[in-house]
Amino acid sequence: MNVEESAENFRLDFDKVKNEIGKFIVGNEEIIEDVLICLLSKGNVLLEGVPGLGKTYLVKTLSEVMDLSFSRIQFTPDLMPADIIGTNFVVERDGNKVFEFQKGPVFANVILADEVNRATPKTQSALLEAMQEHQVSAGGQIRKLDEPFFVLATQNPIEMEGTYPLPEAQLDRFFFKLKVEYPNLNNLSIIMDRTTKAEVPRVSKVISKERLIEMQDFIRDVPIAEPIQNYALKIVLATHPTGEYAIDMTRKYVRYGASPRGCQALILSGKARALLDKRYNVSFSDIKKSVLGALRHRIILNFEGEAEGIHTDSLIDKILVETQCFASLL
Repeated sequence: MNVEESAENFRLDFDKVKNEIGKFIVGNEEIIEDVLICLLSKGNVLLEGVPGLGKTYLVKTLSEVMDLSFSRIQFTPDLMPADIIGTNFVVERDGNKVFEFQKGPVFANVILADEVNRATPKTQSALLEAMQEHQVSAGGQIRKLDEPFFVLATQNPIEMEGTYPLPEAQLDRFFFKLKVEYPNLNNLSIIMDRTTKAEVPRVSKVISKERLIEMQDFIRDVPIAEPIQNYALKIVLATHPTGEYAIDMTRKYVRYGASPRGCQALILSGKARALLDKRYNVSFSDIKKSVLGALRHRIILNFEGEAEGIHTDSLIDKILVETQCFASLL
């Protein structure tokens, strides 16, 4: 099979998955697409939105459509790391007592970390190794997780009492941070029709786990030209207040800019978007479409920025306008 056929099959399979999920998740087409791009780029995603918008249903439907194992972890203040990873139990075998490792819910393909900011930092950190290395250290051993492995975490932006802000190191492990908006009148009407009547749609499996892994590997083969890659790098460097590409707003309001993982997210998601647009090369617009999701959680504001109520989204928009590499494209 040549490259053109492989790229076309990638797009067709992506559309199959997206359309099947769309039968159950009303609206939020961009969120569904970005979550799938995250999964295909071997990344993790943080969803932010008020309760009741279908965040949990989205990830459960995603796992069923791709025939992946699914675990939900409800994060609470009393949740312990062993409740996520697993622990050793004493069992009796052939008259002898031995330790046996009981796997925790993290041993699945798709993990829903529901309201992740409700757990203590110690418990939140239990996910760090799993998210980055796809392995956990428990019982004195390193245990590999099954591939593909994908963490989708949710957090509630309005009910902050009794929550623990995610540490910067953990936020950086998320490929994208996506904001789920409330449905409009038309979408809300469709949701009511689907959820308050006797007939309930059923999920169909459209691709296999093995095909998903093939698609993940294929993305990395997509070429990216040096000017396009430099464009992504300069955007990230513009988020650093002491860097040569920093803009005035960055110098004034930012304490720390995005890490190299931000560059990786821009480039890998750009490759995925190129394939979806029937191209086997990354364009400037592919990078631009992913900037907010890839960088909004990786920029740390200083005291003045927080006091002024600066939003990282508006800062990123300003960077896109003022950065020299973007201006040169006009």
